[in-house]
Amino acid sequence: MKIIILTLGLIIGYFLNLYIYRLLWEEGLATPSSHCLKYFTSFKYYGSILGPSFNCKGDKCRYCKKRVVLQYLLVEALNGFTYLTLYNYFGVGLQFVFYAVVVDILIIVSVVDYYFQIIPDKCHIFLLISTFIYKLLQFLLYDISPYFLNSIIGLIVSSGIFLLIAILSKGGIGGGDIKLIGILGFILGFKLSLLNILISFFVGAFVSIFLIFFKIKDKKDSIAFGPFISIAFLITILEGKNIIFWYFNSLF
Repeated sequence: MKIIILTLGLIIGYFLNLYIYRLLWEEGLATPSSHCLKYFTSFKYYGSILGPSFNCKGDKCRYCKKRVVLQYLLVEALNGFTYLTLYNYFGVGLQFVFYAVVVDILIIVSVVDYYFQIIPDKCHIFLLISTFIYKLLQFLLYDISPYFLNSIIGLIVSSGIFLLIAILSKGGIGGGDIKLIGILGFILGFKLSLLNILISFFVGAFVSIFLIFFKIKDKKDSIAFGPFISIAFLITILEGKNIIFWYFNSLF
């Protein structure tokens, strides 16, 4: 079963790359000079099935011979590994499917935000719709209460904290980040949404210090926060309850 889940993750990772490319063009963010058009339009049918890893020869495109960004391979590998991790934690079921969809959206968000520091609204909308469908199915299939009040509090608190930071920092946090953290707060509820925010800042601080220390980024350079929020969300859904339990246990 693990092989099937891993393979599924890799295949969907390929289609995520396709969607990322098309999304960038629809948003007017990509240019012909920054992306290889042949990578997405001229592949033979078996190349499309096997995905980016097949279509790369070394670090170059098999067809146009241009250097291919490692993003294509990383997205595939990351999605496959994440699917496998979700399966190990949740097994196969509605919860696995929902979190797999959320992770797919967050991978798209992270890549787009990393390159262009913008999070398209259609990602927010799809994430929100997926959440409502998940909560509805939970109620209809398993008679699990959607706990909308807890979700709404999580949304308000999360987006409120980020909005306050954006105001105080005079634009240090973008509108896309505020929407994203709010929707994830809706998914997680009040307690876990606070943990999600805390972890996102820890991850962001660690990565930023690393990049500045090794002179990959300058202090004046802006760094996309979407990937940090995404990493924090994954940590929160996997180990959030254990982290909270450990924290309060150590206090008392």
